[in-house]
Amino acid sequence: MSGNRRKALLASAALVGCAMLMTACQDSGSGTAKDAPSADASGTSGSSGSSGSSGSSGSSGSSAAGGEKDSAAKDSGEQGTLAGTGSNENGKIGKCRTDELEVTAKDSTITGDNEGTVAVELKNGGGRDCSLSGYAGIDLKTNAGSLSAKRTGEKAEPLVLKDGKSVYFGVHYPINTSGGSGVRITGLVVTPPDETKSVTLNWPGAGSLPVSDGPGSPVKVGPMGSAGQGG
Repeated sequence: MSGNRRKALLASAALVGCAMLMTACQDSGSGTAKDAPSADASGTSGSSGSSGSSGSSGSSGSSAAGGEKDSAAKDSGEQGTLAGTGSNENGKIGKCRTDELEVTAKDSTITGDNEGTVAVELKNGGGRDCSLSGYAGIDLKTNAGSLSAKRTGEKAEPLVLKDGKSVYFGVHYPINTSGGSGVRITGLVVTPPDETKSVTLNWPGAGSLPVSDGPGSPVKVGPMGSAGQGG
């Protein structure tokens, strides 16, 4: 083989090899280009996952808000329960206070009795049940000064006075049959049991008491419940 022919063959082989290398490079670049959408899809998937995570976080926030509402509703219900028992605490019924009671009195003397009777009514208007026990304090205002009633000595049973309900007790006094003016009564002062605040009422009974030289008060008071309704 001549030297020129050999050179020509080598050059041709080199050109073929280069062409093959260029094709390989182009295929490799094309493969990379084909892989790029896959990378984008992966990125999109990651974004979707992030969005899902955000949605999950939003759901948790909603649950937390719902929990707060439930808690608030529960607290409101508990407060409502407490508001329903009024001023009574720990399920215990408190004592009746003067400001919670409507106090009235009327003549309940029965014809033919040797003494007069005034029935005093205590009506619970405090918006709660309350307890009463014992005797009320009774004082008569007279033209000769204040006259305190003595207790009859009857047993005083404790009681629960329901809201809106009433209890009665009697005030007993001697009737003036002397024909004289006697001791004029001008008012009735009532102090509920275990209270210091009093209520002053008009006296509904006979206008006077007989004058008495004996010791002590001729006026007596019975315990809670010692008089019936209206008498």
